[in-house]
Amino acid sequence: MSDENTTETTDVTPEADTVGSGDGTDPDEGESAAVDTPDESETDEDAEPDTFTRDYVEGLRQENGKYRQRAQRADQFAQRLHTELVRATGRLADPTDLPFDESHLDDADALTAAIDDLLTRKPHLAARRPIGEIGQGATTSAGTVDLAAILRGKAG
Repeated sequence: MSDENTTETTDVTPEADTVGSGDGTDPDEGESAAVDTPDESETDEDAEPDTFTRDYVEGLRQENGKYRQRAQRADQFAQRLHTELVRATGRLADPTDLPFDESHLDDADALTAAIDDLLTRKPHLAARRPIGEIGQGATTSAGTVDLAAILRGKAG
């Protein structure tokens, strides 16, 4: 029977790989190729991750935070610019009805096409323009009103 405290060990001897197919055409046939085995010190260094000081990491995080804030502000400015470009066309009652698309900032034709497409799908979003007489603005005077003439016309 085996003892519980006994461990079995097997000695492993590395066999060298041979180069060549064994058909005699390879000039290096039979010679063993060098096997690249990393030293103990190399594997220990690779196993440990790179570590940085706390101050260095905090500095990197602050720098990254600044870049994130700049990118966020740039996105906000791009959305505001998009809204104002849509407002400048005057074709939509509410310029925020057209969803933001970055391609609209560079290409005026793409913006116009997007507005046309939106208005064909949802015509109720179009800006309304008053037509006809609405009782405002400069008008021609109709003349003076003579109340005595009106009373005489009714009496007689």
